[in-house]
Order: sequence, then C-alpha cells, then structure tokens
Amino acid sequence: MNVFISGGCKNGKSSLAVNLSKKIRKQNAPLYYLATMIPVDIEDEARIIRHQQEREGCGFETVEVARDILTAVDKCDRHGVFLLDSVTALLANEMFTQDGKVKLDVYKKVAGDLIQLINQVDDIVIVSDFIYSDASIYDCITETYRNGLAYIDRQMAAACNVVIEACVGLNIIHKGKIHKGKIHKIHKGKIDFAI
Repeated sequence: MNVFISGGCKNGKSSLAVNLSKKIRKQNAPLYYLATMIPVDIEDEARIIRHQQEREGCGFETVEVARDILTAVDKCDRHGVFLLDSVTALLANEMFTQDGKVKLDVYKKVAGDLIQLINQVDDIVIVSDFIYSDASIYDCITETYRNGLAYIDRQMAAACNVVIEACVGLNIIHKGKIHKGKIHKIHKGKIDFAI
C-alpha cells in the first residue's frame, strides 16, 4: 500500500499520516519515520518537536534522511511501514546544496528516487505541501522550486494507490481505498474503515 498526502501548511497532514501508517501496519511490522527536514530556524525546530510529540509512543523508529532518500531502504526492513515527511523538505535539501549551489533540475532525480522507493517497500505514506497554486509570481529560483515540487507531487499521485488532500481540517480522498476495506471516514487525522 502506498499513500500520498498533500495539502496546505498546518492542515493536519502529519498527524493524518501517523494515524494512517499505524492503520495500514501489518502485525509486528516496524514503523519508520523518514525525517527529511534540516532545521534552519526556531520555527523549523518547533515543527520537528511537535512532530516528534505526535509520534511519541507510536513505535516509530526515526531515520534521518535529508538527501538521497533511497539510502533509507538500506537501514530498514523493506516490509515495514515507511512515513516520509516531507517531499517539500527533501526537494529543498536536494536543490539547495550545502556548498551554496542550486541544482535547478534535481526535481527529476527526486521524483525518480521516490518512485523507486515506492517500488522497493511494501507500505509507505508520503507527505507533501501544496505550495504551488499561489497567484503571486516569485523569483526564478523559487518558481523553479515550486514547479519542481508540483512535478514531483503529480508523479506521486500517479504512482500511489491512495491520494488524500488535507484542506481546512477536511481530508478529501481523490483516489483509492485501503486493503480490503474502503476508507469510510477521515476527519481531523482519524480514519475509520468500512470492512
């Protein structure tokens, strides 16, 4: 099972992803949280702490993987459930290198790596931010980043069995169902199944 979750910032995507990862988990399968954010300010650090608190007691093993996402597979059991949070940070890390260079076309590599990851593991939930529909026009590099993220998200939506949009507290299912049961209701990160 592979699930793609997108939506605006602070719309409950991460808590939905945590709950969904636990729901699709097969008996005794490990849970892996693929943490992609490299904090650059106090707000990032606060977000990381909040996400850690949301996962506390859920049994997730955190795997730090800011770049080259496929390296995570070597550290984990492929039969576990992977929660990748987020594509947005992963693309930023790959595009804006530590030595100050900008890789404008790296979004194609990131999309390809993510598709390989989906194909290499049994179950994965992927989280991304819907930041590319703003009517404002930004500088060339920012627009390239936003267009690259939109490209990756389209690839993820096509490759995943389930696509969910988190929007203003509602979770809209655009594609798919979970295992034998259909998703009956999703509200504020809680998922009920119709068996």
